Parts: sequence; C-alpha cells; structure tokens
Amino acid sequence: MKIKNVLIPLPGYGCDPSEVAIPWKQLTGHKHRVTFITPTGQVAVTDEIMLTGKKLGLLKPLLMARADAVQAFKEMQQSDDFNKPLSYGDVSAADFDALLLPGGHDKGVKEYLESAVLQQLVVDFFSANKPVAAICHGVLIPARSINPGTGKSVIYDYLTTGLLKSQELAAYRLTRLWLGDYYLTYPETTTEDELVAALASPGQFIEGGFPLLRDTPAHLNRGFFVKDRNYLSARWPGDLYSFSAEFIRMLSD
Repeated sequence: MKIKNVLIPLPGYGCDPSEVAIPWKQLTGHKHRVTFITPTGQVAVTDEIMLTGKKLGLLKPLLMARADAVQAFKEMQQSDDFNKPLSYGDVSAADFDALLLPGGHDKGVKEYLESAVLQQLVVDFFSANKPVAAICHGVLIPARSINPGTGKSVIYDYLTTGLLKSQELAAYRLTRLWLGDYYLTYPETTTEDELVAALASPGQFIEGGFPLLRDTPAHLNRGFFVKDRNYLSARWPGDLYSFSAEFIRMLSD
C-alpha cells in the first residue's frame, strides 16, 4: 500500500482528544504520514475536560474520552508529528493526499471552525477531488467552505452526517447546571442545524439513529459514517474506529 500524506488541522485549544488521537494512531499504524497544523504553529492543547473528566462529576464515565483514546492521546503527545506542527498558512492542498477534520466543542475551537484559511484549504481539497473526512463539529468547516464557482458550500450537493442535534442538546441539558453552555459551541444554533442549512435539501443529512454504543476495532458495526464520493463524515467519538477504517480505505482507492 502506498504511503499517503494526511493533513490534520487543530485549534490552539479545545480539540477533542479522541477525535484527534484515534485517527492519528490508526493512520500511523498503517504507515501513513500525518502533518498537524495549528493557527500559529504552536503545539495544540486538547480539551482537558474531555481528556481527564474533570468537572464532569457522576457523568465522567459517560462523557469523557475512553481509556483507549486517552492512551492513544498520550502516545500522540510523544510523537514528532504532534510536537512539530506547522501553521495554517504554511501549507497547501497540493502537498497532501487527504485532509481530516476532527471536532471539539469548547469555545476555543471557534478559531478553527471559523478560519478563512482552513476553509480555502477545504475548497482546494474538494477542487482536486482529494479525500476529505470530518467528524462531529469538524463538519462545520466544509459546510462553511464556499465554492467560488457556485457560491454554495463545497458539500451543498453531498450526503453527510455530523453531530446530531439530539446529542448536542442532551449533553448540554445533562451538564448545564454546573458547566453552563460548555457543550454548546454556538448557543444560538446547533451543529446539525447549521450543517443542514448549507445543503441543497434537508434529506441529505443522514442521522443514522441515536447512537447508544461506541464502536471498537472488534465492533465496527456499532459506528456510523456517511461516504459520498471524496467526502466522509461521522457524528461523534463513538464512530471513530469505523470512520478511521473507511478513511484509510479511501486512501488506498
């Protein structure tokens, strides 16, 4: 299998540890090269609540990163890949074979989700028909990336999934008494609402049912993703292993 170069952008603070580390471990385990980029080229800092469970109280076992993701994140923290990021403006889509967009919901991810530089990169990857994968809040970047030829989102006519409105609001309602709107990156709207608004039709958003179980390497069928041409999307950390496996298949096609 040919080794591919995969680009993974991150915010300076607030990336979801599971959504970064598990794909990184799966990609590098298949010998693919990973390059991280951050807004200023500084090493990214993950969402500490998701990594440690701090402040989650009795909901810690349900909401924080699983043990396998925490271990993968610790391994990634020791890698040159993670510790030598480039800045958003230092890269070109022409230098990479594929793009992967993790999520995160802490307010710090806004600089990532709203970056005009990243949105232009996404446009360039789509224009070159290269694989683009996005999970959870990461789907907002392609939704906001406008094809200059059409004036529409690059995924305007694609099938997609993403963080479900029911998931986002459930996490918020369970924790709002002590975490406020921590789980609502944009309190005025949900990820699903904005994503659907970027599509030609609401029917292009595929829910896949409310997820109850997280997938594992031995139970990929518990995960859910939507693949449409060069674009792959998934909903939450519980889809990560099936999402990563499909992305790796796309790299070999």
